[in-house]
Amino acid sequence: MDLPAADERQLKALAIAIVDHPRATFKEIAQAAGVSKATLNRFCGTRDNLIEILLNHGSVVINRVIADADLAEAAPLEALHCLIDDHLTHRELLAFLAFQWRPDTHDLNAGGNRWLPYSDALDGFFLRGQREGVFRIDIAAPVLTEIFASLIFGLVDAERRGRVARSGMTVLIEQFFLKGASSHQT
Repeated sequence: MDLPAADERQLKALAIAIVDHPRATFKEIAQAAGVSKATLNRFCGTRDNLIEILLNHGSVVINRVIADADLAEAAPLEALHCLIDDHLTHRELLAFLAFQWRPDTHDLNAGGNRWLPYSDALDGFFLRGQREGVFRIDIAAPVLTEIFASLIFGLVDAERRGRVARSGMTVLIEQFFLKGASSHQT
């Protein structure tokens, strides 16, 4: 289910407020996100509830990104481009999800099952792309998933810190993922 644009903007602002101010009070988070403490309190009640709301929303958004890219049917290069572009549309949530990552993030007993559809879909997509001769076969599909996710999440964080320009990021990620850092044209 899609949220109204205003709710989506508010969640993105709250996600970045938490990332930018990790030790902030509830009131400071509200101020950083441009809402009153009372509004934030009515919205979620506690910081823990806010984090859970953002994690759940992040999961919904990430899975929508996967669905919109049509990883099972679209031509692999078209799907990859769409996948990258749609991830970057939600860069604030990606920054939040990266900030919330812990070693047990994928542990099924610690709520990791919310991320399984995402990693399973990417694994399947890269395997399909390998079978179709689009992606290299000397790297296992799950490794391609990890490289892809690391590249996306890492560059979103680098952009937030001012190390990478936003302009042209989709092409940068696509080209680097497909061709790596080699100076040789193949």
